[in-house]
Amino acid sequence: MQWVNGKIVDPLLQIVKRGAEPKQLAFSTALGITLGVFPICGVTVFLCGLAIASLGSRCHAPSVMLANFIATPIELSLVIPFLRLGEFISGGPRFPLTSDAMKKVLTGHASREVLISVIHALLGWIIAGPLILGVLYTIFLPAFKYLVRNFNTLPPSPKDLSPRAEIKVKVRDV
Repeated sequence: MQWVNGKIVDPLLQIVKRGAEPKQLAFSTALGITLGVFPICGVTVFLCGLAIASLGSRCHAPSVMLANFIATPIELSLVIPFLRLGEFISGGPRFPLTSDAMKKVLTGHASREVLISVIHALLGWIIAGPLILGVLYTIFLPAFKYLVRNFNTLPPSPKDLSPRAEIKVKVRDV
């Protein structure tokens, strides 16, 4: 539990306390997880870096990277579902997940089949990725609205104090 607090909960609270927008945090976290489940191990950090560089201020870099870190164990568990989805979409042959197939892979006799299976897994991720991103954003948005409202310690930004800002007044009955 101490590891979870130190590696996930404390960084998340620091991010929320710094005053980022809930929509930006929800999008960035959903993007980090979506890229973090990319079916080729070791590529996710690079993909997140490219996304951060290309999106600039529209995403929150620490949230993307934290979500990518959290998604690592999920990544490994989704390789086979992405593979099967890609095979289904393309109508391609099923890559056998047997000990014989593993021997062929390790001895280099199944290089074509492995390449095709990687392409199928990528196709599965490409098809499922937008759905994953949308579902996660929908789930994370109310959660980040709650977290920012209850844990944000920064004063309101100048745009919140502008004369054009919406003023909310509670009127009590006398």
